[in-house]
Amino acid sequence: MAIATGAIYPDLEGRVVLVTGGGSGIGEAMTRAFARQKARTAFIDIAEEPSRALCEEMAGQGTAVHYERCDLTDVDALRAAIERIRTALGPISVLVNNAANDKRHPTPDVTSEDFDRIIAVNLKHQFFCAQAVLDDMKSLGGGSIINMGSVSWMAGVGGMAIYTASKSAVLGLTRSLARDYGAFGVRVNAVAPGWIMTQRQLDLWLTPEAEAQLMKDQCLKRRLVPEDVAKLVLFLASDEAGACTNQQYVVDGGWI
Repeated sequence: MAIATGAIYPDLEGRVVLVTGGGSGIGEAMTRAFARQKARTAFIDIAEEPSRALCEEMAGQGTAVHYERCDLTDVDALRAAIERIRTALGPISVLVNNAANDKRHPTPDVTSEDFDRIIAVNLKHQFFCAQAVLDDMKSLGGGSIINMGSVSWMAGVGGMAIYTASKSAVLGLTRSLARDYGAFGVRVNAVAPGWIMTQRQLDLWLTPEAEAQLMKDQCLKRRLVPEDVAKLVLFLASDEAGACTNQQYVVDGGWI
């Protein structure tokens, strides 16, 4: 469902925005939100069926978005996909490093190959996406990079140690890139969502017992939805957040 209400950021109109993992879940909400701002919106996703369906739906509403199918763990393929987006839409002004996979992995079962795969899908591509758009942002005189983290490592969530390690590393990556890129007017921030009720979470992880505990722990006694995250990301991408960089912003309803 598209966002029907919310703030409008006139400076986002016409800017080229790239969202990774933008075909479903939180990423889909971001894709819709940027398109609503009249940004020239592109997204990368490995899941072709829902991504094509999203493109068709939005085209039917008169809002075109650009989709590139890509396995983000293949850095050469990732760079090629970004180049195709650049050729189609122009230099990238906003990058949202959203793609991730929170599949559980009990510590005794993790192999060396598992470790590398989990890091690749949750952390490595964020660095190489940022690297790939730096020249664009320098040529534009600035830009905004938003790296998606998670509160899982702050909450001490078990059962997925490599995922939580990768998400804690997102903050370190963010702060270092902010320092490196700031001289070029590029702002780099992280967003750490709490338990956001995407369809994946509803299908795989949410139980009545887990939700009861969450409602006990959260200050806000409601389910958080992908649009809650997208609204903050829009702000951080816009000139309204022009003095915000080198920070992590938590969207968890007061859970942590």
